[in-house]
Amino acid sequence: MSRRIVITTDYLEPGDSVDRLLREHGLEPVYSPAVGSRTEDEQRNLLVDAVGAIVASEPITKDMLAEAADLRILARSGVGYDSVDTTAAQELGIHVANTPGVNHHAVTELTLALMLNCAKHLSNVIAGTKAGQWPRTAGTELRGKTLGVLGYGPSGKAIAAIGAALGMKVIVGTAHPDTKADPSIEFANVDTVVAAADYLTLHARATGSPIIGADRLVAMKDTAFLINTARGSLIDEAALVDALDHEQIAGAALDVLQAEPMTADDPLRSFDNVWITSRLAGQTVEARERAGLAAAQAVIDVLDGKEPIGLIV
Repeated sequence: MSRRIVITTDYLEPGDSVDRLLREHGLEPVYSPAVGSRTEDEQRNLLVDAVGAIVASEPITKDMLAEAADLRILARSGVGYDSVDTTAAQELGIHVANTPGVNHHAVTELTLALMLNCAKHLSNVIAGTKAGQWPRTAGTELRGKTLGVLGYGPSGKAIAAIGAALGMKVIVGTAHPDTKADPSIEFANVDTVVAAADYLTLHARATGSPIIGADRLVAMKDTAFLINTARGSLIDEAALVDALDHEQIAGAALDVLQAEPMTADDPLRSFDNVWITSRLAGQTVEARERAGLAAAQAVIDVLDGKEPIGLIV
């Protein structure tokens, strides 16, 4: 029986703690990093002869799974699994697992960094200073401002707590309010949160359609900033470009986009009040190791006949 474990997550490599854990259990890691796009043949053959896989966020399609006759477990080295055809996996008897709770500290810290950048214009001031200027741009304080949080999973809860600690008014939109939360944190419907926020940060799961479209962008304050460290699909980017063109909001900080990497002709590039990072929210040394080890453990558990933590199907 095959013992091959295909690994596409680009930060996992031979000799690391994940590699050692898999080999200790008699498994054979095979590395095929998800860097750039694959040809059709490369996609079709990626999972052939593998009994398990640890995958990044690249698409895992029905056709790819159909070629993988020996595959028993696909483990995502992250929380999101919308890139995996879970329906096809279930039909083919292939388990899919993710790694919940491994990166919310990292996501929360980047969210805070992006919010501070919006408030203090740090990246623009640093660039101007290094260019020989001496910008004296006045920033604003977070204290006293309203932080709107959409989604109340681990990262949503963490950024809400940080906002409250900074003296912000925190209002959360979620289908699952926490009655035991800090009493200073309010819960409201999404439209109320959108309209009230000075900083609106997204921590929701992918829903199949954007939760921030033209109507909600119009409803935001023209002094408000939109922050997304969750999923690119949560924002209608064409509507965001239009809102920025018409100065309906003050700016945006985006760690995730609908198309990644960012294309050369993406109109979001043209705005000085839009700050874009390269899907870094979960990319700390600590979070990467936690995610890799959790994904490897899920593979090991399934192959040992156990139910893994983070089982999706």
